[in-house]
Amino acid sequence: MAWFLARKLEMTRIVKGDKFIPVTLLEIPVMKVVWFKTTEKDGYEALIIGILWKKAEWNLKEGKTTLSKNDFSDIREFPVSESDKEKFKVGEEISLDILDWVEKINLFSKSKWKWFTWAMKKHNFHGWPGGHGSKFHRALGSIGNRKPTKVHKGKKMHGHHGDIVVHIKKVPLELVNKDIRVIGVRGAVPGARSSLVNIIF
Repeated sequence: MAWFLARKLEMTRIVKGDKFIPVTLLEIPVMKVVWFKTTEKDGYEALIIGILWKKAEWNLKEGKTTLSKNDFSDIREFPVSESDKEKFKVGEEISLDILDWVEKINLFSKSKWKWFTWAMKKHNFHGWPGGHGSKFHRALGSIGNRKPTKVHKGKKMHGHHGDIVVHIKKVPLELVNKDIRVIGVRGAVPGARSSLVNIIF
């Protein structure tokens, strides 16, 4: 099992055979192994990965040998087993070569935040008649019973919309461009542009 961090770019389409395939382009930034968490010290096994700022990338190319916490724009940790941990070393850059054998990936990211929305928009309700005589068009309707006189848990009502972690499993990997560090996955990916996407395969 392996992990990647990516930034969402945009949606486009590619041609395969005689078909157009919709894909979401994800940019794979330069990532370094920052540290490991161990069972003896922390109680669990994890791999800590950091994304370098562009300025830090140039400093490494110019000959800088050490990195600090300020050189990373994002630092995330992923669970890892003992066998997988031996494949990585602290300070090592994660290569895109491990994507050569990958056909499908799992990914998760935060969906777009749509603020506080009413039930019609949040839950995609059909609504009531549109005629003028109805006087009841986009309202929620009854939210309870006569007995028991309460609102049941889980009732679909208005409230916070979006900004939740959405998991998508077995997404086909359609495109890998190692030169510009961009991959393309089939279909839509939750989240806004430039948001971080966690990739597991």
